[in-house]
Amino acid sequence: MGGGRDVSRRDGRTRWRRADQRWRAAVRRFDESGAGRLWGRLSAVDFFGHSFQLAALGLLCFFPFLIIATAAAGHDAATVLIGWLGLDEQAARAVSSLFAPTTTSYSLTATSTVLLVLGVMAVAGTLQSWYRLLFDVPGRGWRDTGARLVWVVWLLGYAAAQAAAGRALGGGFLTGLLGFPWAVVFWWGSMYVLLTRAVPWRALLPAALVTSGCWIGLGVFSAHYFSASIVANEQKYGPIGVVMVILSWLVAVGVVIHLGAVVGRLLR
Repeated sequence: MGGGRDVSRRDGRTRWRRADQRWRAAVRRFDESGAGRLWGRLSAVDFFGHSFQLAALGLLCFFPFLIIATAAAGHDAATVLIGWLGLDEQAARAVSSLFAPTTTSYSLTATSTVLLVLGVMAVAGTLQSWYRLLFDVPGRGWRDTGARLVWVVWLLGYAAAQAAAGRALGGGFLTGLLGFPWAVVFWWGSMYVLLTRAVPWRALLPAALVTSGCWIGLGVFSAHYFSASIVANEQKYGPIGVVMVILSWLVAVGVVIHLGAVVGRLLR
């Protein structure tokens, strides 16, 4: 009887070693594959943690700046955000209610102006630090600060152009078709500016194309998934439910930025 138990234990250990060897071989094959290299690079730069960081900064720092800047230009921040998310009419009304002004006049103190500028510069600095990490570019001191200012203007120009195109074309397929080249121009220029021209235009093109493709894909996904989620969350939780969905979208934007840059570099 004792001999039988020993044989059974040896067989069990043998099966365990074989299963462990198969598992290690599968992991090794995955690590050596294109998908494995991509996942390894994304994990190395903590893409998920960075994406949550962007969501927090976007809500606390960037949205207040966007509201004031678009109001000063005679536009509506809700229209810009709705265009980015590609929302349907019902979800657009829910988002618009978040940005409904209680007054038609805006006054900013010197302190609030400084805080708004510092907030949006923090968002630009975060994006710049990501691109420096993803493209292995060292910091360049005051040139980095100037690049952030230029990028903020670049972003506002892109938002204004996108909103104008949406109003002129009324959304739909044509707007989406024109959105891709606009996105390529924006992300290509963003990388070049934030990296302070340390990486040539041609080297950044694959990353710009991949990022733009992911950006358009996120817009298509948003139009179908986030629209329904915003309506459902508003009915369940009120305005805070809409904010929760917008935060999820901001996390997805962070993933798109990392994925586009990493895949672009791997392709090159």
